[in-house]
Amino acid sequence: MSGKDEYYNKAKQQGYRARSAYKLKQLDETAGLFGPGNTVVDLGAAPGGWLQVAAEEVHEHGTVVGVDRQRIDPLEADNVEYVRGDLTEDSTIDEVVERVGADGEDRPVDVVISDMAPNMTGDYDLDHARSVHLARQAFEVAERVLDSGGDLAVKVFDGKDLADLEADIEAEFEYVRQVRPDASRESSSELYLVAKGYLTAPVREGDTVEVEIVDVGSEGDGIAKVEGFTLFVSGVEEGETVEVRVDDVKPNYAFAQPAE
Repeated sequence: MSGKDEYYNKAKQQGYRARSAYKLKQLDETAGLFGPGNTVVDLGAAPGGWLQVAAEEVHEHGTVVGVDRQRIDPLEADNVEYVRGDLTEDSTIDEVVERVGADGEDRPVDVVISDMAPNMTGDYDLDHARSVHLARQAFEVAERVLDSGGDLAVKVFDGKDLADLEADIEAEFEYVRQVRPDASRESSSELYLVAKGYLTAPVREGDTVEVEIVDVGSEGDGIAKVEGFTLFVSGVEEGETVEVRVDDVKPNYAFAQPAE
């Protein structure tokens, strides 16, 4: 039995609208995307296979918002909402932001997922470039709605522009990895960039800033604040004002050391 038949038949038997539901299941198993009570935005959600999986994983107290320019037949799940619109239009992105209640520093979304793909032309370079464009649109949505520490999983076709896309996404997350689910067809060039730990910090790795050490932590590191964000600084004492270099950034804190 071919891979296509296997996952197609499983989807029919288990009540999923598309075989792609198993790609998301495998992404979740690999990267731990979902948790009970999460808020999830699913971009390019039609016909609804990914919505079904996400709705199951976040349970009844979670919320999943599905977005597509095509109509999505409503699911039986009560925790799914719908936005119909074209993500190439700013008005659609604005509606998504409004629907999830993202406002300035209030970013309530835990996970953004995107299985968007371009209409295939048969010109591989063009199809790849269009897939990267769609992935960047998903990334733009993620930057507007993701809470600190949130995750992004986005489909893209392999090719020459992948490295730049991955680097741009990685700059805003703790890390990014490439995942190729078993449910993807063997002949497909698709892969998923899974970015974990969205960074809302006012500093990035390699930054140099001047800070005042306001306290000393239990591990002996100095504690400084940058716009309310915590820096742990090695080799300093409380009361010092020192220029530091940021070495490692996490969603809620960062590590630094005195700049040489």
